[in-house]
Amino acid sequence: MKLTLKEKVSYGIGAVGKDMVYSIVTGYLLYYYDTVLGISTTFIGILFMIARIFDAANDPFMGIIVEKTNTRFGKFRPWLVIGTVTSAIALYFMYSVPRSLSGVPLLVYASAAYILWCTTYTLMDIPYWSMIPAISQNGKDRETISVIGRSCAGFGYAIPAALTMVLVPILGRGDKRLGFQIFAAIIAVLFILSTIINVVNVKEKTKVKLETPTIRQMFGQLFKNDQAMIVVVTIVIFNASLYLTSNLAVYFFEFDIGNEKLVGLFSTIGGAAQILSMMLLPALRMKFKRMTIFVSAIVMTMIGYGFLFILGTLSITNIILLALAAIIIYFGFGLATVLTTVFLADTVDYGQWKHGQRCESVIFSMQTFVVQLASAISVLIAGVGLDVVGLDSEAAVQTKSALVGLRVLMIIIPIIGLAISVLFFKRKYKLSDDRMDQIMSEIHKGEQAAAIEN
Repeated sequence: MKLTLKEKVSYGIGAVGKDMVYSIVTGYLLYYYDTVLGISTTFIGILFMIARIFDAANDPFMGIIVEKTNTRFGKFRPWLVIGTVTSAIALYFMYSVPRSLSGVPLLVYASAAYILWCTTYTLMDIPYWSMIPAISQNGKDRETISVIGRSCAGFGYAIPAALTMVLVPILGRGDKRLGFQIFAAIIAVLFILSTIINVVNVKEKTKVKLETPTIRQMFGQLFKNDQAMIVVVTIVIFNASLYLTSNLAVYFFEFDIGNEKLVGLFSTIGGAAQILSMMLLPALRMKFKRMTIFVSAIVMTMIGYGFLFILGTLSITNIILLALAAIIIYFGFGLATVLTTVFLADTVDYGQWKHGQRCESVIFSMQTFVVQLASAISVLIAGVGLDVVGLDSEAAVQTKSALVGLRVLMIIIPIIGLAISVLFFKRKYKLSDDRMDQIMSEIHKGEQAAAIEN
């Protein structure tokens, strides 16, 4: 049964709210803790790394819990609701640090709030992406829903990226601390509403009935799926590179470009290019192989980064040129992001074909695991790196060496990471379009034979 328009739209709305939350955390929490609360960036970097590694280590267990869940509402939707509500509450308190706190109590509150948010966000993030193979077994539908999910996630991510530094001063009437608190509350409410729409209208439809494996079998199955491991390794390198940029973008525009509000314009234009690229993917797929598109997309992103580095080095603040850099970077990023999800969904079928077990949640928990790991790596580099290069968030003018260091952190290191990820993936990934057609054909024949025997 094909997915209806209502289901596709509802799934996309869920992604909008989910990634609005992710955007304000990954894009601005480092800045909030540093410039608003006055916490050391090295402490923040270490905190974020420890919290995300701890959270990432728990992700496979969350995947197993989802896999074992059996309710009349399915195995995914209950956790979507639980995770969303608790994560929304944690988000609000994370940006509502009492003004009376300072010193050690401030550090304890900030640490506890962030760890709580990481844990609760995982409760809904894994089920959300794990639903893709269970919603439909139709390959075209899966690719479509992946495009919709990633496109809407990109749109959701772009909203705080574009509006945070514009709305925070307005909402707080010049008080950034209050502005962040109000803005976080608004996003938390929208997050809950978007998930409600998703869980009401999107249900699991998979007809595959396999024996539920034990925990030991599930981990064994995961590590036997060589293609899934290749995809997740690529994802961690790819995302670590991009998250490093998102963590430092507000610093780049405030201190290097000289206008913090331009980060919103840059993110808006980039977000529009990202969504456009995701929407164009089905058309590109009619003419090009997925691997060709993936490699081209990452190369395009690297070119955009190089262009942005030149603009920063030459102190060029022309809005049109900055917008062009954003378009090039995010257009390639959008294509590559959707394709990594599609590649991962294919490894679920590959696992069923090779070992007779699908384990959608366990496979997709690895995506969340590596994204968290990538985030941990990037935020540690960002936090410690800002102190190492000597960037002072309280200074009106930064030293030349600090600005050069900022560009290296935000642009050069990501370029190196992207180059490594594309070379590794192109060499190791074996599930081509033709190979997947063959695998799906064999799976369907096996299901038909089993149905006749029963």
